[in-house]
Amino acid sequence: MKEQFKIKNKIINIYFNNSNLKELPVVILNNYSDNAEEVYNKCNDINCNEFILVSISNLDWNNDMSPWYTENINNYDSNFLGKADEYIDLLVNDIMQYVSNFIINKLNKNIKYYTIAGYSLAGLFSVYIAYKTDLFKRIVSASGSFWYPDFLEFVKENNISSNIEKIYFSLGNRESKVKNKILSEVENNTKELEKIYKDKGINTVYIENDGNHFQEVSLRIAKGIKWVLY
Repeated sequence: MKEQFKIKNKIINIYFNNSNLKELPVVILNNYSDNAEEVYNKCNDINCNEFILVSISNLDWNNDMSPWYTENINNYDSNFLGKADEYIDLLVNDIMQYVSNFIINKLNKNIKYYTIAGYSLAGLFSVYIAYKTDLFKRIVSASGSFWYPDFLEFVKENNISSNIEKIYFSLGNRESKVKNKILSEVENNTKELEKIYKDKGINTVYIENDGNHFQEVSLRIAKGIKWVLY
């Protein structure tokens, strides 16, 4: 089942089953390719614990998901304007308020906890937002863009929310095998991040998938959701 609404041009889809459970975790997925229904179906296929999926699409991708300004890394790409904090304000104060009211008052469910999930640049954003709010307990970063300039330094100089319990990192085993020097650092940086959070006592995992950045996107997200829900 699905409910759809719009807030300031963002399209929000809420996916849910007719569950008898009165309390469910809620996964917020920032979505580039509008594959949320496929992600939700993949989650059911691999026997995830029950949850409610909230997909947000029609994002200004390079800007909403980027934490600060950086120039493009490819000739065909645009610059990253670093408007994540503005989007976080919209997400936390408007979108999630509506989502919460719908789940509690329309679905008659209590929210067990919130997970933030994303792929690629949204995987980076999923970690970044945990430095800006205490709303989330679990993070899914599938093929996160941890090549992003100065992100490791940001992590080392700031404190992640003390509410974070679990973080799932994954990467394709060919993602770092590229000519672009910046992009080639993604594997080393992701592994370093996983170690940083593990050393802080957070339950973390790093998973390698076969293939490059563009293979089995929905399944990779679903595998992350399954892991954090347990």
